[in-house]
Amino acid sequence: MNRLISNMTWKEYRDKVENGILILPVGSTEQHGPHLPLGVDTIIATQFSLAIAREVNAVVAPTVSYGYKSLPASGGGPMFPGTIDLNGSTLTSLVYDLLKEFVADGWKQILIFSAHYENEAFLSEACDLLLRNQTEEFPKVLICNWWDNLSAETVSRVFDEVKFPGWALEHAAISETSLMMHLSPELVNEDLITDDGMVSPPTYQSFPPSKSLIPATGCLHSARSSSAEKGKLIVEDATKTIVSFLKKEFSLDLVTFK
Repeated sequence: MNRLISNMTWKEYRDKVENGILILPVGSTEQHGPHLPLGVDTIIATQFSLAIAREVNAVVAPTVSYGYKSLPASGGGPMFPGTIDLNGSTLTSLVYDLLKEFVADGWKQILIFSAHYENEAFLSEACDLLLRNQTEEFPKVLICNWWDNLSAETVSRVFDEVKFPGWALEHAAISETSLMMHLSPELVNEDLITDDGMVSPPTYQSFPPSKSLIPATGCLHSARSSSAEKGKLIVEDATKTIVSFLKKEFSLDLVTFK
């Protein structure tokens, strides 16, 4: 079944709107070390959205492939070629405009799925502005990511050999590398997987950012022990959790897990 809006005709799209769910994936274009492509967050956002859509009979909008500024202690900062950032106001305006268009088309149930750590506040701002400016019935809009929807058991299984550093430092490390091994293995250069990371992450932000804080690889923590099996585990566990709250929030009668 075709779930990508970009592959639909306007009539096919129109017929999906009534009582349907629309998922808007939001990623980034950002360095992810020597072993992963710049589009990691965009690929993960798109593939997760498709996995969720299959479970709740939703459709997936074209992915927003640029995100808010990469920060040194969660994405390596702006020091690496290929990291293409948006200002917060730009991302907010972009997502706000997209939501307005979706609402105008009749969508009443929307999920925004983000795979870029720094996006969260600006996605919330876009939804808040939509709520404040909406004169007609407000749609139900949810925002989520994959990392906040993993069970403690899954986290312990993923980080069975390397200590969990917190999600901010899990950049180009075990979780993202494992996800890419599962979702797009042809884009992972396993020979270049690193075992380095930030030695002493700062508890403050500095402007301009210090290059000395960031490993030369751009990886913020070890990617050792990454595997496609761990990536599959992450996708299945997070998807199950997300589908469960979609069932509750969108009053879905039938949800099945494959």
